[in-house]
Amino acid sequence: MIHSAKAILALAIAASLSACATPEMATQRIDPRNDRSPVGMSLDNRDFEQAAQALVRSMLESDRLQPRPDGQPRVMAISLFTNDTTLRINMNELLQTVRRELSNSGRVVVTTAVGLEGPSDPLAMQARQLRQSGEFNQRTVAGRGQMLAPDISLTGRIIQRTARVDGGAQRVDYNFQLTLTNIRTGIALWEGQEVISRVGSGRTVSW
Repeated sequence: MIHSAKAILALAIAASLSACATPEMATQRIDPRNDRSPVGMSLDNRDFEQAAQALVRSMLESDRLQPRPDGQPRVMAISLFTNDTTLRINMNELLQTVRRELSNSGRVVVTTAVGLEGPSDPLAMQARQLRQSGEFNQRTVAGRGQMLAPDISLTGRIIQRTARVDGGAQRVDYNFQLTLTNIRTGIALWEGQEVISRVGSGRTVSW
């Protein structure tokens, strides 16, 4: 009788859990160009896209980004990009979108051979070591004086501000900032910012 009672109890618990279980949601494909999924208190790829496009548009419309004296696009190097938020952000999400938008404008080319934390493409410099190898046709090896030095640099920062609002809700502002600097003079050619804001429950964390 004891074993029978235990078996009945186990079946009852299993049936109860099965009835309360939420059906697993099927995986769906999302079109990033028409993404209408819910927004959380943190940042997502749509925010990086929006901020980068707005900042680059502001930069280009300012007319502070003039061509080089020879008429060629400016050569830009990537400097410091800082995350001043509580989020674990891969700053490359912002950086890659900014680089893409600037490159597509035809007014800027980005050097991958020079950067604050080293070249983003070390092969550009390493390939020059082939000058010492007799296994390569030296006419096909990159010669001296062919690399273009950057004349402008780009720095960026994301700053977070959190405040309580009426009704116990909270507001979070993410301030995207970019600064374009003339490397030869050290003067900031252009500075811009784009703010992405959220308002939600005060019990919702933003990380």
